[in-house]
Amino acid sequence: MAKLIVDDIEVEVPAEYTLLQACEAAGAEIPRFCFHERLSIAGNCRMCLVEVKGGPPKPQASCAMSVRDLRPGPNGEPPVILTKSPMVKKAREGVMEFLLINHPLDCPICDQGGECDLQDQAMAYGVDTSRYAENKRAVEDKYIGPLVKTSMTRCIQCTRCVRFTTEVAGVAELGAIGRGEDMEITTYLEAALSSELQGNVVDLCPVGALTQRPYAYHARPWELVKTESIDVMDAVGSNIRVDTRGREVMRILPRLHEDVNEEWISDKTRYIWDGLKTQRLDRPYVRVGGKLRPAGWPEAFAAIAAKVKGVPGSRIGGLIGDLSSVEEVFALKQLLAALGSTSIDARQDGAKLDPALGRASYLFNATIAGIEQADALLIVGANPRLEASVLNARIRKRWLHGNFPIGLIGEAVDLTYGYDYLGAGTDTLSDLVGSGTFAETLKNAKHPLILVGQGALSRPDGAAVLALAARLAVSVGAVKEGWNGFSVLHTAASRVGALDVGAVPGEGGLDAVAMTNPGGVDVLFALGADEIDIAPGAFVVYIGTHGDRGAHRADVILPGAAYTEKSGTYVNTEGRAQIANRAAFPPGEAREEWAILRALSDVLGKKLPFDSLGQLRAALYAAHPHLARIDHVEAADAQVVIDLAARGGDTASAPFHAAVTAFYLTNPIARASAVMAECSALAQDRLAAAAE
Repeated sequence: MAKLIVDDIEVEVPAEYTLLQACEAAGAEIPRFCFHERLSIAGNCRMCLVEVKGGPPKPQASCAMSVRDLRPGPNGEPPVILTKSPMVKKAREGVMEFLLINHPLDCPICDQGGECDLQDQAMAYGVDTSRYAENKRAVEDKYIGPLVKTSMTRCIQCTRCVRFTTEVAGVAELGAIGRGEDMEITTYLEAALSSELQGNVVDLCPVGALTQRPYAYHARPWELVKTESIDVMDAVGSNIRVDTRGREVMRILPRLHEDVNEEWISDKTRYIWDGLKTQRLDRPYVRVGGKLRPAGWPEAFAAIAAKVKGVPGSRIGGLIGDLSSVEEVFALKQLLAALGSTSIDARQDGAKLDPALGRASYLFNATIAGIEQADALLIVGANPRLEASVLNARIRKRWLHGNFPIGLIGEAVDLTYGYDYLGAGTDTLSDLVGSGTFAETLKNAKHPLILVGQGALSRPDGAAVLALAARLAVSVGAVKEGWNGFSVLHTAASRVGALDVGAVPGEGGLDAVAMTNPGGVDVLFALGADEIDIAPGAFVVYIGTHGDRGAHRADVILPGAAYTEKSGTYVNTEGRAQIANRAAFPPGEAREEWAILRALSDVLGKKLPFDSLGQLRAALYAAHPHLARIDHVEAADAQVVIDLAARGGDTASAPFHAAVTAFYLTNPIARASAVMAECSALAQDRLAAAAE
């Protein structure tokens, strides 16, 4: 630790701190444009200037100078830094004057207006006049894709966007051309960015040079109501802020959570919002004469009651969709139990995961933040770049720090970081259990991490593959005191929470595949289940939000609420329970799913024992206490993985295939989004061009 004095305040900070970090530790505010805590230091905006007493007779860029570079006073006194001296004030005013020489000053029509760093810092540190009367330069706007809109005349060349795409996203497609006044930020040949994280450059841009294209000219920040919520586009559980105006979601932004998503979100998370208002189900429908027609709630409930009446419980089943909250899963499970059914399943893809084996058998036990502690990684049957883009950025972050060998078994794809391709399927995995170069690498690591994807578990031999992966984890020492490196990566936001409450077939119950096959069940309740085909014959009650595959197959449609329109609990892939708050209200006659199930249970004569969300949660927490510990990861029993390793089973030699191939079209909201459709078409064109 090093001592220094910042504006007459003595502080003790680590020697590797920059002067900017040291000043902030002392409570001083340092303006900056190019500096960002998660990016490399560029030192090119010069806004963070401070005065170092005893140093050079000029202000110093505090972001680019380390505390260890400071010299003590003549008698060993701590170094002195001034952040408010006349020299610093004059220097900052000069820097701001330079930055505004070519800036167009078009704040009234700029989407960044009201939340712009340049506006704020010009007010705080600038002057009200400029000595420059020359014509401003103009820069042609660049096309960098359907998500990010450019107004490059506003650009101040801080290069945050360039550093983000290169370092965090791992796609070096943005760069600077030209020098001095002719410098411009652009993509190679003005092609669209291909990263799944590109929307984050909008948050990073300190001016209005990069803004959100779908949101352009839609609203001003002071018009919006801001609600903290949780993302459901994947199983990472990214913390988000939903901004609404009236009943309409206008945009989605990330929230800081160091242990989950840091401050990044994927493009699907950020730009999904236009899908929330298209192809929505806003009233009940009943199928009459082969055609769906609008109906009232009483008529829809009566049609369900008439069908359920006389059907034995063993012929009734329930399917859980990928976007369902824990509360509605719990309510459906209780309703089915009241009807005498044990046929319920949240595993639409057929993944061989069973909560009866123990919680550690289906969690990302190492935790997302724990990736940074790992020193070797084996990826089995997954493509983290498409299945969990933010988690993939965390893997890349660890890889950039060095000494992090990565092996891949499955499809050879671009993951934005280097890896050793070991093989395609279970044969390679079996060989690793016995011996092999990479097995030795894992054994020599202090914290080896085995990442198992849904592509390896949704096959007929998924249970045997899971056991085989557990056996490998145990044999290489990934499961030991203080570290459990056996980690399952989920793709569905609802999956872990549904497994936690036991939404799998009970004794004598049918799983998702059996229920949806011909002759499976007579009545099927589909709670937002859109990723599975249901064979003719069953009477399907679809409770969901969009006119997607599930609604097309339904005999009765009950309109539900999207994740932004209800308060619900979601458990992410590492087992962290988080609450998504309601930001808007569902359209028309649509209602929250738990309320629909409660009302339906009354009509069916099996009234559920709760009348409010509070009562439902009380029952949920009584049955599953760990779900009450919000934003807390409870370590699962590592003995479960050891027991799982002993189970064995026969595996097929077929190669693994990733669970997600069309990143932008993984759920009904995404498929209803015009922005996601455009991104998907671009991605397909890119794949076709690469194949030629």
